[in-house]
Amino acid sequence: MDFLTIIDYLGTFAFAISGIRLASAKRFDWFGAYVVGFVTAVGGGTIRDLLLDVTPFWMLQASYLVVTAAALGFVILFGKYVIHLNNTFFIFDAIGLGLFAVVGIEKSIAHGYPMWVGIIMGTLTGAAGGVLRDTLINEVPLIFRKEIYALACVFGGLVYYSCLFFDVPPTITQVCAAVSVILARLLAVKYHVSLPTLRGEN
Repeated sequence: MDFLTIIDYLGTFAFAISGIRLASAKRFDWFGAYVVGFVTAVGGGTIRDLLLDVTPFWMLQASYLVVTAAALGFVILFGKYVIHLNNTFFIFDAIGLGLFAVVGIEKSIAHGYPMWVGIIMGTLTGAAGGVLRDTLINEVPLIFRKEIYALACVFGGLVYYSCLFFDVPPTITQVCAAVSVILARLLAVKYHVSLPTLRGEN
């Protein structure tokens, strides 16, 4: 198992937990929570693969179903610790965001696409699953709020391609890009950094 695959599985686990945690807050049953977790984990990657004209990754490997089931089991077993921690969703979501952004960029590069496509696909992979999750649980998606969310993926993409430009080893490049996304998201929330909102006429 290579390092990118490990990142992919960790991102799947983290995003699935973020979705299952929110589903539990809405009092979904186990199956409903699993569906939300699975859609959160694979939604962004599915959209990416369809745009890249390849078979969605989870249709080729059942392991993503298993990882989502493990995430559900984790929340069931440690629910009183996970569900009642206010920052749990945020932390797992930030981790999933960073890891999946890297996976999206790597897949775009593997299919021969240029930098700007890689950054867009990395952003889609990281952020689109959260949009589907929030839609399923009837919440306004984070990407449409003033919080720094998708832009954190864009920043991570710029870090990734900067590392490529300076011939940084692949594993270090992947780690730097993922960490940059996670830190950008964490710091933006901690210090209340956000984009201006559009205001309609009163």
